Amino acid sequence: MAEALPPEVTATLSALLTGPDPVSSALRAQLPWARVASRCGCGCATVDLTVDHTAVPPAPPHTNPAADAWYVEPEDAGAMVFTEGGYLSLLEIYSASSEPITTWPKSRFAPH
Repeated sequence: MAEALPPEVTATLSALLTGPDPVSSALRAQLPWARVASRCGCGCATVDLTVDHTAVPPAPPHTNPAADAWYVEPEDAGAMVFTEGGYLSLLEIYSASSEPITTWPKSRFAPH
């Protein structure tokens, strides 16, 4: 059963989806209706997302990932937002190290 977004997931999504562009704006509007559908089996903090399609419209057409960035700290980690059909579907955390990142770092991302 889907669970409410944890605060650190909401903060990460909000930080990744900043900006005035129509895709980011539409995906941010989905946050109140987004839920965690499942978690990654490897033990990392990655979450599969589901959104109530009846509550909010999809984002305009775009490429995947819809957003991505490297963290300021830890320097070897990043996060990506993926969508399906214009709806949030995955928030992935990745690392250049061999150890999975099991908790969401503070949402401070390095400038592009």
